Amino acid sequence: MNTTTAACSQQWIRRYHPKPDRRITLVALPHAGGSASYFHPLSAALGEEVEVLSVQYPGRQDRRHEPLVADVKQLAEQITRALLPWAGPVALFGHSMGATVAYEVARRLEQDGSPAAALIVSARRAPSVVRADAFHRLTDDQLLSEVRALGGSDAALALDEELIRLTLPVLRNDFEAVANYRCTHTEPLRSPITALVGSSDPRVTVGEVDEWRRHTEDEFSLHVFEGGHFYLAEHSAAVTDLLRTALSPHLAKEI
Repeated sequence: MNTTTAACSQQWIRRYHPKPDRRITLVALPHAGGSASYFHPLSAALGEEVEVLSVQYPGRQDRRHEPLVADVKQLAEQITRALLPWAGPVALFGHSMGATVAYEVARRLEQDGSPAAALIVSARRAPSVVRADAFHRLTDDQLLSEVRALGGSDAALALDEELIRLTLPVLRNDFEAVANYRCTHTEPLRSPITALVGSSDPRVTVGEVDEWRRHTEDEFSLHVFEGGHFYLAEHSAAVTDLLRTALSPHLAKEI
């Protein structure tokens, strides 16, 4: 690995629980306004066979002084480069905006001859479903209300208005990236897709999530949980089990 490649990987990737005996690597991509640390608990919960690499977008936490990126495909390009040093099977898991970014990373991995072992998408409509969203044009107060309606960008921030107001520029940037995204791919992925959604999510319907089936020529499964946009917090154990099941063909023992 050359120095430039290593630096790129370190800039984008957080390894909270290195797993030297891993069977597969799961790359986790956070939601709008989210950060790599959102997946810290999941990294520990998946056991020694699955190493979680959590992606840190620019402009948050230890990258807070870096310019924000308001383009999903540009994010995907840079994340794909950051994954170059990682040998072995790689799966992708994205929540909300992260699901769209994960899809674009999957496209690039496939074009490079290394299809993702699995694409797991959560709380996000399929790329083929186009809807006009303009949350990035809301006033600060309106945007704050939108975040609270979704359950907060992070659980801790949801309780602290001053802190969440500090994250509004990041949220506005990410909402703009999502609003401007258009899928330009026509061929389905070769990777299997697992889709997750909350039954009462105010921003995506079960039907819109079910449309992900159109984006793979492999197996597709849809899982609906009780709850809203951040149903993961209420069903962390069940989501962990589901992820292990989705990755089971690459584990030593199937679940």
